[in-house]
Amino acid sequence: MKPDAPPVEKSLYHRLGGYDVIAAILDDRSAQMDSDPIYMRFGTGRSLDSRARARQLFVDQVCALAGGPCVYIGRDMKTSHAGLGITEAEWEASMNHTAAALDKMRICGRDREEFLAILSRYKEDIVESCKSHT
Repeated sequence: MKPDAPPVEKSLYHRLGGYDVIAAILDDRSAQMDSDPIYMRFGTGRSLDSRARARQLFVDQVCALAGGPCVYIGRDMKTSHAGLGITEAEWEASMNHTAAALDKMRICGRDREEFLAILSRYKEDIVESCKSHT
């Protein structure tokens, strides 16, 4: 008789509740960012279709990174954020909005930390550091 195999740990995707929960978290985050004056410069010049496409790519990316069945077909983060001049303050505000969205959905503990870590791994690719011109 085979010994019992250890239980397989569920992915973050499954622990959160799947695609719809991830989409709701990111939609809440986006709504907060849309109403935050620090992000005013990002809201102009984009069609509704472009905004919807960016939203879908973000949901697919986080879904895939959380261990879900999604496939991310977008560009790498360094390429897609190059030239936007995203500051440390804008990054921190986005992470605060993400944390607030997780709070609203009552995502806490390890799941919350893992979700934030998914985004945090791209900080160096997204935030543009000031360069000294000496």
